[in-house]
Amino acid sequence: MIERKTNMFLQSKLTSKKPEVVAMAAWRLLLPYKANVLTITTDNGSEFMNHQWLARRIGASVYFADPFCSGQKGAVENANKLLRQYFPKGTDFRDVEQAELDRIQAKINRRPREKLGFSAPRIEFFKLLT
Repeated sequence: MIERKTNMFLQSKLTSKKPEVVAMAAWRLLLPYKANVLTITTDNGSEFMNHQWLARRIGASVYFADPFCSGQKGAVENANKLLRQYFPKGTDFRDVEQAELDRIQAKINRRPREKLGFSAPRIEFFKLLT
């Protein structure tokens, strides 16, 4: 998941792509920030079929990107590219521990971004919450 204004990257290892697993993981990731989550944008994959449950739980509106329009979720595509610097395409994430994913997430969120005036997503994200 990516917060669009600051590009804060959140992730969790999933046991499957079943809609209820994906929705529960998204809920756990977003719950600490529930008061600040207004919208969620996702693609049309079947793993997001429980979007209404998530929207009710978080109190946010859910929007869907148009099919085959990856540009509408450019921040997600960029985050995937950053993640692939650490885990090349073809990596079997079943062999990657959550602790390693968390370490990489922290590195990505500490990386300065031009978009943020060379501040880090983590710094700007938590500024928004205060």
